[in-house]
Amino acid sequence: MKKNKIQNITIIVIIIIIIGSIIGYNYSVDQTKQKGFQFGVELAQIQDDVTRLQTIFYSEKNKWDEGDITKDDLLKYYERHVREFKEIIDRYDKLTPPKSFKSSVDLFKLSSQTQLESDEEYIKWIVTGDESSKIRSDAQIQEAYEYENLGLLEFQSSKSGVKTYDESEKFSAPQVGLTQKVIYISENMKNKCDSQFKNELGEFDSDQTEIDWFNCFNKAEKWKSDHLP
Repeated sequence: MKKNKIQNITIIVIIIIIIGSIIGYNYSVDQTKQKGFQFGVELAQIQDDVTRLQTIFYSEKNKWDEGDITKDDLLKYYERHVREFKEIIDRYDKLTPPKSFKSSVDLFKLSSQTQLESDEEYIKWIVTGDESSKIRSDAQIQEAYEYENLGLLEFQSSKSGVKTYDESEKFSAPQVGLTQKVIYISENMKNKCDSQFKNELGEFDSDQTEIDWFNCFNKAEKWKSDHLP
């Protein structure tokens, strides 16, 4: 099942590369055309690097299962994996997308962040054997794919909305369905706050966890406010 998910990501990366090349030919102004093409290439490279990391992530686990490496070797690699993944996620903030593509970049970044959280729970499962960590990892990886698919849909919608513009005109982001997507994602973020900081009774174990939950909830609300059309 993991292999199928990795293959799905690879397919998405290929599509993004193709779309990225198309972007460059849909703008009339040479400078804007070049920027659009460069943005598509850089985004495709980030997604490709995420795919590469995930492929190695699970292949190293297979090596450990087969006795080719020790558990210490596996955990040392996973430390590097988390560090490198965070560096890749930071690259989303360095992109300069045309305005109409910003929301899709935000979704791809959120997908990668959720994927990293899934990996960190997976590592906890390897270290502790706690099945609840494995369950959380599986749930988060599913969320990551949902965000990535939404990002791709938004990307395609933006691409299909691109027309030939005069130099004085601005880009206009398509809004169809975007409100529902933003609300859906923000609600998922709030649910994650509840599961992370509340106990089984839906209560807080300490004043600090309540503060952490409050900050997490506000972050989700701010994300929704920032991204609603």
